[in-house]
Amino acid sequence: MRVPVEWLRSLVELPDAVTTEQLADRLTMYDLKLEEIVGGGLSGPLTVGRVLAISPEEQKNGKTINWCRVDVGAQNEPSVPDAPGEDVPSRGIICGAHNFGVGDLVVVSLPGTFLPALGFEIGSRKTYGHVSDGMICSTTELGLAEDASTANGIVVLEPGSAEPGDDAIDLLGLGDQTLDLEVNPDRAYALSLRGVARDAALAFGVPFTDPADRPVPSTDAGAYPVRVDDPDGCPVFTTLVVEGIDPAATTPAWMAKRISDAGMRPISLTVDISNYVMLELGQPNHCYDRAKLNGDIVVRRATEGEKLRTLDDVDRTLSADDLLITDDLGPIGIAGVMGGDRVEIDGTSTDVVIEAAHFDPVTIFRTQKRHKLPTEAAKRFERGVDPELPLRAAARVAELLVELAGGTLVAGATVVGTAPAREAVTFSSDLPARISGLPITADQARDTYERNGCTVELAGDRFTVTPPSWRFDLNDPYDFVEEALRTAGYENVPSVLPTPTGGRGLTREQELRRRVGHVLAGAGLVEVTTLPFVGDADLDRLGLPQDDPRRDLVRLANPLSAEEPGLTPTLLIGLLKAASLNIGRGHESVQISEIGRVFRPRAGHPTAPIYGVDRRPTADELAALDAALPEQPRHTGFVLVGERHRSGWSGAGRPVEWSDALAVARRVAENLHVELEVGATTLAPFHPGRCAQLRVGDRVVGHVGELHPKVAEAFGLPGRVAVGELDLDALIEAAPLIGPKPDFSAFPVAKEDFAFIVEDSLPAGELQAVVAGASPLLESVRLFDVYTGDQVGEGRKSLAFKVRLRAEDRTLTDADIKAARDQIVAAAATLGAQLR
Repeated sequence: MRVPVEWLRSLVELPDAVTTEQLADRLTMYDLKLEEIVGGGLSGPLTVGRVLAISPEEQKNGKTINWCRVDVGAQNEPSVPDAPGEDVPSRGIICGAHNFGVGDLVVVSLPGTFLPALGFEIGSRKTYGHVSDGMICSTTELGLAEDASTANGIVVLEPGSAEPGDDAIDLLGLGDQTLDLEVNPDRAYALSLRGVARDAALAFGVPFTDPADRPVPSTDAGAYPVRVDDPDGCPVFTTLVVEGIDPAATTPAWMAKRISDAGMRPISLTVDISNYVMLELGQPNHCYDRAKLNGDIVVRRATEGEKLRTLDDVDRTLSADDLLITDDLGPIGIAGVMGGDRVEIDGTSTDVVIEAAHFDPVTIFRTQKRHKLPTEAAKRFERGVDPELPLRAAARVAELLVELAGGTLVAGATVVGTAPAREAVTFSSDLPARISGLPITADQARDTYERNGCTVELAGDRFTVTPPSWRFDLNDPYDFVEEALRTAGYENVPSVLPTPTGGRGLTREQELRRRVGHVLAGAGLVEVTTLPFVGDADLDRLGLPQDDPRRDLVRLANPLSAEEPGLTPTLLIGLLKAASLNIGRGHESVQISEIGRVFRPRAGHPTAPIYGVDRRPTADELAALDAALPEQPRHTGFVLVGERHRSGWSGAGRPVEWSDALAVARRVAENLHVELEVGATTLAPFHPGRCAQLRVGDRVVGHVGELHPKVAEAFGLPGRVAVGELDLDALIEAAPLIGPKPDFSAFPVAKEDFAFIVEDSLPAGELQAVVAGASPLLESVRLFDVYTGDQVGEGRKSLAFKVRLRAEDRTLTDADIKAARDQIVAAAATLGAQLR
């Protein structure tokens, strides 16, 4: 919202000593955050000049320039040697424009003037064979509002409005500044000078003049007949009629400047008055040419497929959800968004029907989104406009049409509907002080509420406050606490640090999660954090079948993107997107990991109840909320693309293989002291035959392997891609409690190697698990070689293990070692393994 400071000061009696910067700082503390201060910065001798003589000179390039002699009063030079006309004190200036003549009053920037619109200082320079001692200024160069007749043209002042040598900065208001404020959606009232002025008055404790506080026409007699068929979409609709306006009347300079400074473009007097009132009061309104209306105005929903050409000359196909303003011939406007061109005010309009209404914010929001029409009116209606304002705003438009366009207000006003009443809120009078920590008395709070337009009753120690019609953000006791705190000053809230509890360190789960992060980093993986939002297209790219339970997403009621309405059931989607992004930016090898939550809906998809904020929920209510939350286990996932070991001066690198993902999973499990059981399985998005299922006891804790080539292609990843995902909560739950360090055996170890020939389909992990449990003397077992070839036969492979044997109480004898070997061979034979 752009707020011209000059306009604001006309509504608030701000002290002269208050600078624009101080005003901006105070409004920022009132939740109206400053984006920038626009304007100002113009300095130097900008003066009024009278054109004494003009000599047109045609140039070699075909362009005609004017060599002018200009009287600038006390700042004239003694003479202009080669200027046209008499040799009298004046300035010689070159000008390429032609919309001015001898005797006209113009604006002259003399050498030393800095024009912010140009970004440089004007100087005296030789051009077109003459020394131009300044510049005759156009609307663009001065940053003034312009229309079709003055666009890029020289500013010509009204005769008698000034004298040569007068200061043009004050004359044209070029020193005025504008505040560009960021208005939060809950403070819709601040999308108007009226709303900002009220907050400024509160901030500085000065009087405020409400521009809406004006007499309104009597509603005993109607103005233009109206019928509202959809009172839910349009609770209030008002019309007034002004006759006999002068179509040739132009917008006064002060109004055009205010509209331009506020960020809108002046168009014509009637349209400008309509926009001016919207900016002033925050109530959008519309003017129709009464001669073009046919029958009563009717507010109704559109018929599906109905057509309307709007004021931007676009033919629009309407939806049944659109709210329309119509007459007997059909639509004349999309309610709250944009009018239709059939009843547009033009250069022949003399009788005007003024419309001001209150519309349902949700309806307007959906309509402007559907038609991609984010107009100034829609921006206000979708956030909420004062429902008691339509008649006052229409009367303000009529007042200006009578004053500036010479019209006559027809007696009477049509008002259909009534503004909805606001409910009172009751709370303890000491609540603002208790919550804020500031000594806010009941009298101070009451004064703040009343100056905001609230109706306040104080009975004992209880406030009963009815918010005004324009404050949609005041609905519960804590909204009023915030309002009292705004006036008291957020900057005055004391900084009180909470008393810390005794150091308890990290919880066991936090320590183990941190350990896993260190392990993944030690494995060469870079930690990333991805967004948890996914859509059906992501699940399709992942290759999940239609009956896969992971397709049952936890869906958001108000997603950031319609393409990603759900919360992710797997970390792989975000990791694959991140890997693809990095590959696309030139990285040849990407190895990343993430620790985060995945989301699974509970059975039956329970809906969370919504409770008020005026009290703490009961234990049963908290339990109902918890029961409606989706399951949110923590997982860790990883993706490896390119080379696992980089090529370099030491030799060729090694490309990523599916076993690298298994190695990362084993490394995580080993550091948590958890034994993983590895088994083959088939699961999307893994390559068939290259997917391992990881279990701890009877519980599946993850899957690792190679990504299916079609999935890799869908995500734009080259070559083989190793991926894995582990249920971190399950691994931490299975991790043993680590107590004092156990006593280690000081007796020597016996090392034995075994090579078994097995069927090619037997997972190595399954055989390793059997070997590890074969003897009580076995300390560790590690797979160190896998061989397939002619020596073992087709469909078979050789698995070689390093085994360490040790006793806690003695040195092992040859008989002990032989017995352990026999136990290992016998255990392996149960899986059909033969000692090689």
